[in-house]
Amino acid sequence: MSLYIGGATIIVVPPADALPMARSEVQRWVQTAATALTNYFGGFPVPALRIEIASDETGKIHNGVTFEGKLIRIRLGRDTQPSDLAADWKMTHEMFHLAFPDLDEKYLWMEEGLSDYLEPLSRARIGDLTPGQVWAGFVEGMPQGQPEPGDQGLDVTHTWGRTYWGGAIFWLLADVKIREQTHNQKSVDDAIKAILSAGGDGSAKWPLDRVLSTGDRATGTTVLKDLHDQMGAAPVKVDLDGLWKKLGIRDENGKVTFDDAAPLADIRKSMTR
Repeated sequence: MSLYIGGATIIVVPPADALPMARSEVQRWVQTAATALTNYFGGFPVPALRIEIASDETGKIHNGVTFEGKLIRIRLGRDTQPSDLAADWKMTHEMFHLAFPDLDEKYLWMEEGLSDYLEPLSRARIGDLTPGQVWAGFVEGMPQGQPEPGDQGLDVTHTWGRTYWGGAIFWLLADVKIREQTHNQKSVDDAIKAILSAGGDGSAKWPLDRVLSTGDRATGTTVLKDLHDQMGAAPVKVDLDGLWKKLGIRDENGKVTFDDAAPLADIRKSMTR
């Protein structure tokens, strides 16, 4: 199966045995994720990608792995339904790893947190998620990234919660701070696109300082460096409830509503627009 999206050739290799759904459903799954990336970057971040899909006797969509900015491997369980593919986040998450350099292992939280953060935003921008779904996911998930007793900074404590959701908190704070400091003229989008344009895709190995300086130069701020200085070595408990309030996000018994009179409501709107 071969797709041409955003200037890239994407080869999808199905398993030798039968998939639990029609190939057209798998094609739609890959195409939606690739469209989200293409819309975000203005083109697919790498010229070619191979996606190898294996079957599994159990479960539904298993976690994927991205290799050297050119290969994604992912397994589909026998219980997978077309509705699972339509609602999936894992393919988009893995594709964002194509667009960010490989860092030292201690900074894995920065790579995983970025994919976790950008995945729902990019899907909302193509209409695959509603803003309410994006923020409901953040409100529910991000508290899992807060430091636990005995934790250290993100560079030191490598638990699942700190790596994925702690990293996502870092990127959320960076996005909000950049937008505040630039009157919503710049964002994390500009930082990530600049890193990619400088050759920082998933095939490249970069030192952290180059990532931070390239991103900060693109936004005309020092937000990325400053945040890393604060959160890398020391456990920082973020006032997420206060941040949601400023962004105009209300969580009422698991249902998210918006307050457009909140001080950062315009920033919140622009993040999923």
